[in-house]
Amino acid sequence: MNILIIEDEVPSARRLERMIKEVIPDSSILGLIDSVQQTVRWLKSHPAPDLILMDIQLSDGSSFEIFHDVTVTSPVIFITAYDEYALQAFKVNSVDYLLKPVDKEEFKHAVEKFRNVSLRYQSQSLPNMTQLIKSLKATEPVYKTRFLVKVGQTFVTIFTHDIAYFVADHKVSHLVTVTGKRHIVDQTLEELEDQLNPKLFFRLNRQFITSVNSITRLHNYFNRKLKVELNPPTDIEVLVSREKAAEFKKWLDQ
Repeated sequence: MNILIIEDEVPSARRLERMIKEVIPDSSILGLIDSVQQTVRWLKSHPAPDLILMDIQLSDGSSFEIFHDVTVTSPVIFITAYDEYALQAFKVNSVDYLLKPVDKEEFKHAVEKFRNVSLRYQSQSLPNMTQLIKSLKATEPVYKTRFLVKVGQTFVTIFTHDIAYFVADHKVSHLVTVTGKRHIVDQTLEELEDQLNPKLFFRLNRQFITSVNSITRLHNYFNRKLKVELNPPTDIEVLVSREKAAEFKKWLDQ
């Protein structure tokens, strides 16, 4: 069985590789791809694999974009962090999903399902895939891409890629741009945490949510905490608790 892995998170990709070797020892992993553009190029220039394991959120966008640019004839098992109950609606015929973090027994079940209905995949994969994509895309999370802030008597739009971090100061949330400009935002950090793309922003502590691009350096700190240096610099000492340190480093290593 020839398998193509489309996954942008290194730990998840390595876990999938290990499980494939354990569950399907006679299989061959054709490639490990982490972006929409690379996947489209690969599918256009290679024979169709027997099976594709595909993450929904990739490094350069949604995997749904792949199906707009190339015809996918292979069966796909989607990998996603969506809630299990919402995913029940997405189980269309022989296409299955794996919920992150991928469980070995669930992976075995998905592979067995694929094997049992392989003939149906060959004859019906395209109609089923179209229906599945429409269902999934309807519930794809939408994150904020810009904020409207007040500057004097006017309003300006700040795009998220121009934001270095958010900081709470005396119960007031501020947006700090990459150029060091500071603006008040109406939301709390708790509200902002839900609105921002978790691949790009991380809640460091009670005071800070930072963009990955604003982190310049990490230091080991007392009691296994981490000290974070940000750009633009801040006078406030930015610490990550020891309980959150491992999660933070994993986030940085995606």
